[in-house]
Parts: sequence; structure tokens; C-alpha cells
Amino acid sequence: MPKFPTVAEYVAAQPEALRDVYATLLPVLDDAMPAPAVLYHGAPTWKAGKNPVCLAKAYSSYVTLAFWRGQLFDGDLEPSAREMAHVKLRSAEDVDAKQITAWVRQALALETESAA
Repeated sequence: MPKFPTVAEYVAAQPEALRDVYATLLPVLDDAMPAPAVLYHGAPTWKAGKNPVCLAKAYSSYVTLAFWRGQLFDGDLEPSAREMAHVKLRSAEDVDAKQITAWVRQALALETESAA
């Protein structure tokens, strides 16, 4: 996938079904996180300070919402590498704002604990 200068351009380059997922997902994450997404390693990523907290990466038929320390908190996330865990969002209906906000709160709490 080519590199994009902005999150908006990254999203605009995705297939329509994935753009719909992003249209629902991005406001949820932007509202829950202290700062908006930036492109980090080629995918929209939300950070707490300098630490990445979660990302939303497009694949051919879904968007993966992954949390760097997701294995350390509650929720129906699938374990990934190291402490990461993720969920695959195949449609806008898969975006559960309440659950995603809860995951973000847990992720931010872990970042606060590790900074103390």
C-alpha cells in the first residue's frame, strides 16, 4: 500500500465498505483519545503522549482495531503479538462505540499506570 500524508487520504484510498467502517470508527476513537490519529507505520494510530495506544489498519475486507496492550484488559479482543490484541471490523455495524470507548479507557489507564 502506498504511503499517505494524512489519515484522511489514507481513509479515502480504501474501498467503500472500509471507508464506511472508518466513518463510524474514527469519531469514536477521536472522542475517546486525548489526541487525534496520526499515521504511524502506515496506519491511523492514536497515542497517549509518545506511546501508541491503538491503531485502525485497513486490510482487503476489514479494518483491524488493535490495542498495543490489549491483552492486559477485559474485552472480546483476539490476542496478537506481544501484549497486543485486536478485533476485525468488517462493516460499520461492527463498530460498537460503547465497547470501543471502554477499551480505550482501559488502554489509557494502563498508560497512566506505566507513566507513574
